[in-house]
Amino acid sequence: IVRAMSSDRRTPGQPGEYADPGAKAVRPRDAATLIIVRQGDTPRILMGKRAASHKFMPNKFVFPGGRRDPCDSRIDAPHALRAPVLRRLERHTGAAMNAARLRGLALAAIRETFEETGLVLGHAAARPPRSRNADCGRYFAHGVVPPLDQMDFIARAITPTYRTRRFDTRFFLAYAEQLFTDPERINASGELLDLHWLTLDEARKRDLPIITRDMLDIVAARLKLPRAARFRAPAPFFRFRNGRTLTEMLHSS
Repeated sequence: IVRAMSSDRRTPGQPGEYADPGAKAVRPRDAATLIIVRQGDTPRILMGKRAASHKFMPNKFVFPGGRRDPCDSRIDAPHALRAPVLRRLERHTGAAMNAARLRGLALAAIRETFEETGLVLGHAAARPPRSRNADCGRYFAHGVVPPLDQMDFIARAITPTYRTRRFDTRFFLAYAEQLFTDPERINASGELLDLHWLTLDEARKRDLPIITRDMLDIVAARLKLPRAARFRAPAPFFRFRNGRTLTEMLHSS
């Protein structure tokens, strides 16, 4: 489901780009992205345009997401990630990346999506978790719990070495049927503007980062599988080494 990234598709800050030889190495920060799919005869995905003032991928159309916050790993969510999904997340992680932090990546994707779009992905709950963190608290104030059991992990990508901003990003997939709020009531944040539900073909016509364009192909391939089989399907892992992009498939077994 993944093709190799050729040298003529290199874009600043994306896997496949040549490194800046004079730049200082920066350790990538854990981040998470959420791809929400509206099923139907023609599936649609939620995307928005990054502000021109943003230093990382300005003016590019992307999926909502951002850095993992410590609060994300402290939340005691009642639902758990499915076992095959968690096993894929565990691949190529150190001892410090325990189950709570891996679960925190999925929660970060949900929280960041809420902050950037106003959409609440979650199930109604009589007693939702609490958090002292303001951003997490605003999400739980809607009386919901995150639907971790319905989230799929479909890809991972690390920004090339010698970029001034680097992220180790996990890409999650969820479905609009898990939205607690009306999917049409979208509120763009200062970081993510011009939000739209786009078909995959419409999305491909936008100004996209390389990795986002590859995610569209991954989503298209995944949607061809039965719903249950999607949670067990492998996820590609994109890394940058010695001027080349390496792609490895992360399996659940």
